[in-house]
Amino acid sequence: MSKRGENLQGALELLVLSSLEHEPNHGFGITSYIGEASEGLLRVEEGSLYPALHRMEKARLISGSWSVTTNGRRARVYRLTEAGKTRLSEARDSWKSVAKGVKKVLKYN
Repeated sequence: MSKRGENLQGALELLVLSSLEHEPNHGFGITSYIGEASEGLLRVEEGSLYPALHRMEKARLISGSWSVTTNGRRARVYRLTEAGKTRLSEARDSWKSVAKGVKKVLKYN
């Protein structure tokens, strides 16, 4: 995978883990949370989200179980694991550093 692909995957992982820090959720709920929290600036496509959820579940960063939603639909609900909490903390630190560097470059003139 290219470095750009790794960065995008890392960003998606950070967003998903961060959304699950607040409460367990299903795929649509995760995408809704990210859209609302970013005030519409970020949108996660289904084609990107579900493979990422499967990767994170395989890596034991999240755990999933089948449940019935409030509207009576069957959905896989994901929860943050202890390993996921650790990864979230590491990812936050990394992205804060990247954001700080980008901010400095944008100010540099």
